[in-house]
Amino acid sequence: MLLWARCIISRGECVIELITSRKNPLIVHVRKLVMSAKYRQEQGAFVCDGPKLLQEALQYGGILQTVICTPEIKLPELPDGVRAVSVPTDVMGTLSPSKTPQGVLCVCAIPRRPLPRVLDGRRYLVLDGVQDPGNVGTILRTADAFGADGVFLLPDCASLWNPRTVRATMGAVFRVPTWDAAPEEVSELLRRSGVPLYGAALRPGAADVREVSLSRFAAAIGSEGNGLSEAVLSLCDGVFRIPMRARCESLNAAIAAAVVLWESARDM
Repeated sequence: MLLWARCIISRGECVIELITSRKNPLIVHVRKLVMSAKYRQEQGAFVCDGPKLLQEALQYGGILQTVICTPEIKLPELPDGVRAVSVPTDVMGTLSPSKTPQGVLCVCAIPRRPLPRVLDGRRYLVLDGVQDPGNVGTILRTADAFGADGVFLLPDCASLWNPRTVRATMGAVFRVPTWDAAPEEVSELLRRSGVPLYGAALRPGAADVREVSLSRFAAAIGSEGNGLSEAVLSLCDGVFRIPMRARCESLNAAIAAAVVLWESARDM
């Protein structure tokens, strides 16, 4: 059993705490942030795993609280007030959500982002029941790549702050505005802003996405298994389909979002 150990070490100008106990309150706290969505919401914090996400947080305004690393990692300069901690490799292995820990993770505050009064952007995505964290993260990464102005996550979507989701965003979690909201809230906001809502659905009468005006729009994307819910479809101003072979029933949600945003990017 590891004994409690906590001391201060110095690496140049960076002062780092040394913690060796798996029972240390910080270690327990971070482990719970990794494992529990409820705890993340209660604490208003989430975990980013790996040096790339740390760098993205530093570069794009992530609200860093704590950075934890193994002894061989050289940390970049951190903002004042950020707690820096060094842990043994075996302790990092109990914290990291990755099978192969990269030697550094950080805890960031979940940003408080209320729904705006109006939207002034041109491209938005509305995710309906997309439950796979990898898909949600990839959609956010794609939204960043093609210049989307924001992503709405309706109830029953995977949590944006799940470590798997965060990792799949490749840093876009710090760059793309996101909002958790009910379908009716999003619909009212879009109407108030003059932004039409189109649903991606393979159903009779759906327009070819290549023939839909995507100069200013919001696209609702459902899960691969269930598609868009009837509740969300009822709020849409129109429905479009992505043309594909008749023998194919659907596209992965992240791929569907990429196709729609690629089409819209022609106007960029």
